[in-house]
This record gives sequence, structure tokens and C-alpha cells, in this order.
Amino acid sequence: MEDFNIQYVNLEKSENMEKHRTEEFSNSKTLVVRRGAPFKISLQLEGRTFNPKTDSLKIKVMLGRLYVVMPVTFSTKVSPSHWGAYIDPEGLNLQNPSIFISSPASAAVGCYRFHLYVSSQDGKMKCAPGKFILLFNPWCPEDAVYIPFEDQREEYILTDAGLLFMGTAMNLVSRPWSFDQYEPSVLETCLNLLQISSEHQKDSRMDYLNRNNPVYISRVVSAMINCEDDHGILKGNWSADFKQGVKPSMWTGSGEILRQWSQSGYKPVKYGQCWVYAAVMCTVMRVLGIPCRVVTNFNSAHDTNGNLVIEEYYSETGEKLKGNKDSIWNFHCWVECWMTRRDLGSGMDGWQVLDPTPQERSKGVFCCGPAPVKAIRDRRIDLLYDIPFVYAEVSAEVHKIILKQGRVLSLIKDPESVGSLICTKAIGFPIIQNITGDYKYVKSPTSTLTSRSSTISDDSSTRRESSFKGVSILLILDKAPVAGEPILFKVKITNKHHVSKMMKVHLNAQAKEYNNKPSYAFWENHGIIQLAPLEVKVLQQRMLPAQYAEVVGDRLINLAVVLEDMNSHEHFLAAEEFNIASPQLHIQIADEDSVVPDKEQNATVTFTNPFSHTISGVLTVAGAGLIQDKVHFRMLPLHPGGKVKQQITFVPSMVGTKMLQASLSLTNMSSTIRGFKMVSVNRV
Repeated sequence: MEDFNIQYVNLEKSENMEKHRTEEFSNSKTLVVRRGAPFKISLQLEGRTFNPKTDSLKIKVMLGRLYVVMPVTFSTKVSPSHWGAYIDPEGLNLQNPSIFISSPASAAVGCYRFHLYVSSQDGKMKCAPGKFILLFNPWCPEDAVYIPFEDQREEYILTDAGLLFMGTAMNLVSRPWSFDQYEPSVLETCLNLLQISSEHQKDSRMDYLNRNNPVYISRVVSAMINCEDDHGILKGNWSADFKQGVKPSMWTGSGEILRQWSQSGYKPVKYGQCWVYAAVMCTVMRVLGIPCRVVTNFNSAHDTNGNLVIEEYYSETGEKLKGNKDSIWNFHCWVECWMTRRDLGSGMDGWQVLDPTPQERSKGVFCCGPAPVKAIRDRRIDLLYDIPFVYAEVSAEVHKIILKQGRVLSLIKDPESVGSLICTKAIGFPIIQNITGDYKYVKSPTSTLTSRSSTISDDSSTRRESSFKGVSILLILDKAPVAGEPILFKVKITNKHHVSKMMKVHLNAQAKEYNNKPSYAFWENHGIIQLAPLEVKVLQQRMLPAQYAEVVGDRLINLAVVLEDMNSHEHFLAAEEFNIASPQLHIQIADEDSVVPDKEQNATVTFTNPFSHTISGVLTVAGAGLIQDKVHFRMLPLHPGGKVKQQITFVPSMVGTKMLQASLSLTNMSSTIRGFKMVSVNRV
């Protein structure tokens, strides 16, 4: 009988990756498929044809040293819980037979090798190798990461750009971020992350076995995003010195961070802060196939002693003091991943909190989660993982204490400000989704959408009231502060007593970092007022742009008012923290409806200087799938009120909705001005 040979194995990449919703990974040289669904490979034989009666096929699939050997059958029925392989007898081509390999919905994820063996009746055997990458499958109902709606899968798995929310709850900042999961080498880097993790280095066999479980994978990834315990990706830095690396606010996407980490031999990338950690983790999880989104918690508590109380200290003149171990961050970013929690029983499936920012150790490692959002709302501190820590982040009580020479002058309790707003990007739109009600019981429904980027309140002002036995203070910001405009606010003081009062008034504004580190007071105002019995007095205040110019940008302002009753020496405090909204860059696409791959397109970036002084800087334009590398333009000095336009060209490389980003880094101010435009790249 004539012999035969296997000429080659065709992995049918285009067909398989389209069916498995992995076609965007076309940069990968390896076939990328999702577990729980069959994929096709085809043999090209030379010599005689395949004889189903006398020839047999089997496949050995290997992940590290783990392997499974399975015969290739002619039955298309496969078990959802076991590996299987079959030939569809209806479409059998004897010269070019197609084989379907079916992985279980609980298979471990990773880069697999396989050997295909063809044996003839006379005992001769031919072998052909191949490999494929297997990911989680949120389209498969049997998969632990199955998410039931297509718009959710589009947003939380396939979308490669989004918004991160920062600033304060009353003055949101929407920062564009490119997740970059389809950029060259990002997929391979995410898989390598699993290989060099501490868990894999300790016991590779157990690591491979556990990679079927999204709970296990998410903890490994959470630990590997920071470098505190291993060869993780990012080194944190909350100082003002970034000379040894990149200032966290300068990153625009995950791709450049992951590439730098990989190309350096897995040395930590400098530097990250919470939103960078969260955004990079979101990229890794989406690449691996686990639905993921970045979440921002405004007024996020870091409760070091677990007593659910955060203490903040002020001087008698309203200056916020440094040094307390507990802290409240104006905002803190983490991620939520969608998965079933078979380890916890029913009721805890769905969104799980994971926080890669190194704050506290979990089981001895700097990671956090997965903590079911439902368990956080119900304070189920008996469940895994790290629920008490996350519960405190969203529900702790604040005690504001006025000190004088170590003596407590006044204590004000605030049970509501922590976790005042918890939000994420809405599905399909560049607006926020308020998810506070998922984390805590609130007085009114909060799972709503808003398109207002400056504030989510329907009021035109922001109010912070402190009410005491004899006096109430209401601190009112007339509107969300905007760079280049005066900051207008009022202090409304009410005398609740039937006797007049003489009061010292201390107003204090300090620059501060978002993670609670106050610095110097850059604006003060002191005086004395007299209040008649039951009188209400309103003090009008304004801060001019020249007075706050040096704190525009990434820093925030802590505004405090302290009253001292000159007769009783009682002290009263009200405080508000806010950010100053930066101006925006505006991007226009020349012919928005005709953007197609491989065709040069034109765009214009426009900026008007709102400041009272001349500025200059460097404009950087980037866009995954639109521009291969970042493009830089030096902007000439721009006088107050001056307008500049910069023409740019880009050539889209892939179909879909992509984000074009522009950022202007000012040379004479510690500030970066940003803008973005979503671009629909259509098929030709």
C-alpha cells in the first residue's frame, strides 16, 4: 500500500479566531481560541489519502508537563467537561481531513502544545506538532466567567479603550485610557506574567492545574501588577520625585507599560499609582478572557487598624495636619471582574473587587480580592477575600479633630462622606455609571447614568455643612472650579443661640495629593465677626487664578473653615476637598464617516489658553489601532486667550471603535491637559 506523509497542519486561524471572538489578536503568530468551544485544524496529506477504515488519529494536548491524549472519533457529540476530538463525517475530505478539538469549559488557560498522530494499519505512525493559546470564554454558559449579555461582553472583554474617573465626586475628571490588549506582544506578555509569577515558580504543576479557576488567576494577576513580592509590573511612587521613571499621570495606555516590562527582562516599570495599577490589571484580565472594568471610589478610606473609623486632624486655624496612619484618598481605583464563586456557594456570583495597588497584604502577599460586591454591601466579613478592608474603604466613619498642642478642641463625626460615589464607565458610552448602590445601602437609587463630566449633582453648588450645638457652618462652592476662573465660595454661619457671639474666623486652603497627603497652605483669610442672637451671616469669598495657579493639574485643594467662640473658646469646623477642572483639548476628524483601514486620515487638535499667563508645552498624540507610535509636537508660547491648532495624520490598522488621544504637557506648570475622540473605523 502506498505510504503517506503529513505535509503540514493548517490551524485555520482566520476562521477559528472569528468564531472564538479573538480575531483582534491577529498580531499573534499563534492561534488564539476560547475554552468550551471547538476549533478546527486541517491536515494536508501527500501520498495516499486518509482511509477512515484502516487509519486512526489521536491528539496529545500539553500544558507544561500536564497532558491529555484523546482519540479522534467520528462522533460530533463531545462532553463539555472533557477534552475531545472528532472528524465531522459529513464534510470529510480524505486528502485534506479537518479535525475539531474541543476543550472543556473548565480547562486551564495558557499556551498549549499539541501533537497529532496518524497511524496506519501496518503500524506506521506520522506526527505533526502545533500550538494554540486557550483563554477564558465569557460567551460559554458553562464557563465560570460567563456574562449573559452581548453588550457587556463587548464592553468588558473586547473594548480596548475607556475612561478612568478621577478628581472629586463634585468635579469628576474623565481621563482617557488605552487598554491596548490587541497591540503587538501584549497577549504574549500577559501569558508570560503567569509563567513568572511566584505561584508558578513555587510549583508549576499546581499552578497549571489551578489556572482553570478565575478566582485563582485573579489573585495571581492582582499580586503581579505590583512588584512588592515578585517580578511584578509596576513600582509605586507617591512622592513628588519621578526622576528615575515616568510620572504616573503621563501614562496614556497599558501597552507601553507592558512592553517596557517585557523588554527589560521583567524589571519593574517606574512609576504607578492606583489608576495605573487598575488600568493595567484591566488589560491583563480582558486579554485572558475575564470580564473586567475599572471602578473609582471617591473618598476612599484606608483603615489601618480595622475599627471603621478614620481620624483626620486639623490645627486651630484650619490647617490639615500630616502624620496620621489612617487616611482618606479623594479617589481610589480598583477593578471588578465578573465570575461565579463556587468556593463561596450561591449568592456571591457576579462582580468581584480586585485591587492591585499595594496597600495591605492578603494571605501574606500584596494583593486584594476577589471580594464579592454583594458581600461588601451585606458586610459578610466571614467570606473570602479581604471583605473587611474593602468594606472600610466604602463605609468607614470620619472623625475630624481640631488639635492644639496635643489637646483635642473639637471632634466632628461624618458617617456619610466615605464612599460618597462609586462609579465606572457606562456600557457603550463615554459617560459614568453610578454603582454606589451595589456597594452600600443608600437612601435613594444610585444605579443611574449621567453624561455630565463636571458634576453628578443636580445642584449648581456643592455644600458641606457641619452642625453643632450652638453654631452651624455651611461651606458652599458656587460651582465646580474651572482653571482660569476665580473660585467663588460662601461660608454661611448660623447662630442657634439667643445670645450674641463674637467669633474668630479662620479660612485655609492647602494643596494636597489625591492620597491624602496635605502640603503647605497657599491661601488664608482670618478675621472676626459678630453674630446677633439667631443671626445668619454669609461670608462671600473668592480665590483668584493667580493665587491657585500652582495647584492646577493633578493636585487637589483642602478648604477648611474653623470658628472659635471668643467667649466659650469652643471650636467649630467645616471642610471640603475639591479639584480644579483643567481645560480640554478638542479633536476633530476631517471626514468622520469615511474612516477605513489603511487609508490616511486627517485630524485637528485645538486648544485655547484660559490662563492669565503665557504657556508652552509638548503635545502628544496616540491611538491604539490608529497611530503606530506616539507623535510629539512642540507648542510655541501661547498668550492668554490665544488659540492653537495642530494638524495630524493617522492611518487606521484595524476595524472597530478606537480612541484618539491628545495630551498637552505644560513646561511652566505642573499640569497636563487632555482630550480624546472616539473614532469608528469601518470595513472597506
